Formats: sequence, structure tokens, C-alpha cells
Amino acid sequence: MAERTQEALYAEIDLELSWSEDELPQYKRTKHVHSLHPYLGKFIPQLVEVFLPRYFTPQDRVYDPFMGSVTTLVEANVFGAASVGCDISALNCLLSRVQTASYSLGALELGLRGALEESRRSPEIGEGEPSEWLRAWYSERALSELLAYRTALAKLEAPISDVAKVILSRSARSARQTTHFDLDFPRTPQLEPYWCHKHTRICRPVDESMKFLRRYTLDTIRRLREFSTIRRDAEVAVLHDDAREVDLPLRAKGIITSPPYPGLIDYHEQHRYAYELLGLHDRRDEEIGAASQGQSQAAVRAYVENMIAAFENARRQLPMGAPVIIVVNDSKDLYPEIRERSGLSLEERLTRHVNRRTGRRAGEFFEDVLVCATNG
Repeated sequence: MAERTQEALYAEIDLELSWSEDELPQYKRTKHVHSLHPYLGKFIPQLVEVFLPRYFTPQDRVYDPFMGSVTTLVEANVFGAASVGCDISALNCLLSRVQTASYSLGALELGLRGALEESRRSPEIGEGEPSEWLRAWYSERALSELLAYRTALAKLEAPISDVAKVILSRSARSARQTTHFDLDFPRTPQLEPYWCHKHTRICRPVDESMKFLRRYTLDTIRRLREFSTIRRDAEVAVLHDDAREVDLPLRAKGIITSPPYPGLIDYHEQHRYAYELLGLHDRRDEEIGAASQGQSQAAVRAYVENMIAAFENARRQLPMGAPVIIVVNDSKDLYPEIRERSGLSLEERLTRHVNRRTGRRAGEFFEDVLVCATNG
């Protein structure tokens, strides 16, 4: 079969959904709170910006059953629409609350700077012995500084304490004893100097946390201030629940979501440091398509059945004909069955070109946007 020309490929692509690196650089894709914490598998806010006015009005409510890094809820708020999101990950729910909450900015900055200073000056690290996992992945100094900050943030009141937890989690990710070029999927602690592909020189494992706590405190304050200038008073509901069985507290008009893929990412293990430090409720056994389950035939069939259950549960709580926008790279061609058995009719299939990934995961691919409607 002859290779298809670039012109033929692009004839099928929705150019409103495809941007070059020059047109949409990273700082725009990670604007304000969208980069409050690193997260693999997020979809870019500009996609949601396109679909909200196409299928919703500011008077509507938008639902995301796989909330993840809260892209849909943040952009729905800026649009002026109420939103509800559901996720099995406690960290995702924490991030979602922090990214969408309203703050007294003066009190927020005062509290965060105070916690940072107290952790810097105080040797107190709180009660309880750190886990073996924490001791393995952090130097003694780095772990002591993280634990001191954890003690300091415990004195803050919500929602500022939740913001401090996100700062702690983000700092813990950077302070692990791993290579600079492998923060996404480190397999074993890096304890010796190594050749760094990122910096093209010999680097040493990180030995402190305070520089990250300081850096991310300032960055978080800046990002929340920036978002406060466009944030609306629209209702946002964050549910730490299972999309296969959750009862929504409000009736949504439709869905915009980017679901997980089978066997690619463990969304709990990705942020193990946060669960270890913050004592979050770990529900990884309920995660759909976790990498630990692999991509065997049985694992893929389990993924399909679970996705059907999630979309069918959502469909029952939506009005007839509700728009359901699914952003997915369906390389295994699973979504025709998922759609049909979930009671979703395909209205339109849009293709977009993705070529903006950077670093060692650089590359390009095509993904689909499935524009569906509920059958009732």
C-alpha cells in the first residue's frame, strides 16, 4: 500500500484542534493552574476551550468522569459553566480542589511563606517514622526537610493547607534520588553520580528539598494569583469516587473527558511520593487500565468492560441527546464497542495531530475526538 501524503493526512484533520509548537508553545499549554503540579496523561486546555462553546453555554453544567489533572473543570469555570469531576485518585482530587478553589490571596501568601520559613528554621519533623520507601528514595537531608514542611503545613487551615500539600508533593517529586532525565518513570533510586542525558554532563543525585519547596511556593502563589483574575463563581464539585457507580450531586448537560488508556500509566504509582507523605487514601486496586495490569487480552477486556460501566453510569444521569466529547488515541480500536454498549451514538469523529511532546518522550501521533450523544 502506498504511503499517504501529508496533504492527504491533513485533509482529514480538524485544524482548529491541531497546533504547531510555534502556534501553541508549552507556556501556553501549561498556563496558570494547569501546571500547578506535574501530571502524565493530561490533555491540553485549548481543546476544552474549543469544545465548550461548540456544545455548551455558560448556563450549563459539564461533567468529567475521569477528572485527572482537572483540565475540564478549570476551563469550564473560566467559561462560566458549573462543573463536576470524579476521580478514583485522592491526589487528583486534592489537585482539583486546589486548582479550582477561591482564596483570600493575601492570607494565602502569608500562610505559605510562613510554613516555608517555619520548616526552614525548625528541626521538628513530626510524629511517626518515615516509611522504607521514603528512606530509599530520599537522602537524609532531603527527607528531613520534607517532613519538617509537612509538620509546618499541618498548622494551616483549609484551603491553604491543601495548597501547601500540593507544594509538598511537587517538591517531593523533584527531590527524589533519581536521574534528572527520568522524573516520570524512575525504577530504582540513583545513589551515585551518573551521565545525565538532560544536561549532557556528569550529575549527582539530589540531596535537598528546601530549594524546591522555596521555588514551588513562589510559583504556586504566582499561578493562583494569575488564575484568580479569570476565575468565575461557577459551582465546582470534586468527587473522590468511582465513575462506574458514582451518583452525581448535580445534573450535567454533557461530558468533556480524556479517559485513561489500558496498561500505560499507574496513576497512583506515578505519584507514590504524595501518598507516602500525605497519607492519602490509596485506591489503586480500583484504577481502570493501570500499567500494573498490563496489556494482555484479559487486561484489555477488563478495561473495555470497566469503561462501558463508567460511560453507561454517566449516560443514565445525562439528558437524552447530551453531548459526550471523548479525547482518545484509540490505537486498539476499542471505542466502537465501548460507545455502542454504553448507549452513546457517534455524531462525529475528529482527528487531530499531536506533535508537541518534548524531552525523551518526544514524538508525534494522531488522536481522535469522538463527538457522541446519549441515546437515553
